[in-house]
Amino acid sequence: MDMDLEALALSELKTLRAKVDRAIATYEERKKKEALVELEETARKMGYSLAELTGVSAAKSRKAVAPKYANPENAAETWTGRGRKPKWVEAALASGKSLEDLAI
Repeated sequence: MDMDLEALALSELKTLRAKVDRAIATYEERKKKEALVELEETARKMGYSLAELTGVSAAKSRKAVAPKYANPENAAETWTGRGRKPKWVEAALASGKSLEDLAI
């Protein structure tokens, strides 16, 4: 690809540089996508899915967990008992209440 850069205006050179920078930045990601498409097509031609061949299963979806605790001052605030304790739970525990007191 031969291009006479000397003949281009400054705005054209800047536009060209921006396009080149973008192409360089996305090069590896584009190549990975192309490889993935090619592998999926080859697997499909052979009667398999790529997930079957690689042993990778689809991501398991998490089921929503029912709340176990509710804020006695605001019933809209609930907690499942998993993860970090909400501030209202910490405040209730600090005031002498137990988790059983907050149970739904």
